Amino acid sequence: MMMMRRRRRSEIRRIEDNISRQATFSRRRSGLLKKAREISVLCDAEVALSIFSSKDKLYEFSSSRFFFVLPFSIRIHSS
Repeated sequence: MMMMRRRRRSEIRRIEDNISRQATFSRRRSGLLKKAREISVLCDAEVALSIFSSKDKLYEFSSSRFFFVLPFSIRIHSS
């Protein structure tokens, strides 16, 4: 019988290289926005997602009934 190896979890830590960090942020942001859209459509769920980059650029997704979330998230981020 063959033994199954468990995958080790990689340690989550800040990426020091600016270019690598920006590329990772871009990929993960796209994936997260895609998942937000998918769960909204597939499950008829109300979803709001706000992502602020390290340079304070805002990326967002909201299902149709969550248009009011943006002003709220900006108030939280600025305080």
